[in-house]
Amino acid sequence: MSKIAAIIGRILIALIFIFSGAGKLADISATETMIVAAGLPGGLAIPTGLFELLGGLCLAAGFMVRLVALLLAGFTALTVLFFHHQIGDPMQRIMALKNLAIIGGLALAFAHSQMWSHYYAIARERRGELAARDADVRIRDAELRAARAEARADALAQGHPAPVYEPHAVVTDAGEGRPLVSRRRRWFDW
Repeated sequence: MSKIAAIIGRILIALIFIFSGAGKLADISATETMIVAAGLPGGLAIPTGLFELLGGLCLAAGFMVRLVALLLAGFTALTVLFFHHQIGDPMQRIMALKNLAIIGGLALAFAHSQMWSHYYAIARERRGELAARDADVRIRDAELRAARAEARADALAQGHPAPVYEPHAVVTDAGEGRPLVSRRRRWFDW
C-alpha cells in the first residue's frame, strides 16, 4: 500500500513540473521576460521549460527517480533564491513555502525510491534462495527416482514383483503458495 501511495505522490509532484514546463513552452516570450526581470541571462526560457517538462515526465514515469528528484529539488531551490526571495511580500512568502514543500516532497521521492531499490535487492536475494532450494529438491527427487528404479530393477532381477509407490500430498511454500515439489511420491515396500 505504501508503494501505491508513493507512486501517487510522485505523480502529483510531477504534475506541477509538467504543467509549469508546458506553460513556459507555450508562452516563451513571457517566460523570457520573467527570467530577464529576475536578473538572469536571456535565452533560458526554452531550456527551463524543457527541463521542467522532461523532469516531470521522468518523475511521473519512475525513470531515474533519485537523480531527477535531486535535479528538480535543486531547480526548485534556485527558483526560491531568484524569484521568491522577498519574504516580506505575502504572495512571495507563500510561493517560497510552496517551493519548500515541493523540495520536501522530492526529498521523500528520493528516499522512498532508495528504500524500494533495497526492497528489490532483498526480493532478488529471496528468489535466488528459493531457486537454490528448488534445485536441491529436484536433486533429491532425482536421487529418489534413481533409488526406486534401482530397487525395482533388483526386485525384477530376483523374480519378485516390482515395488509400487503412490503419490501423496504436495508440500507447498507457506509464503508463496507454490509447490516445493511438483510431484512427491512415496515408495512402499511390498
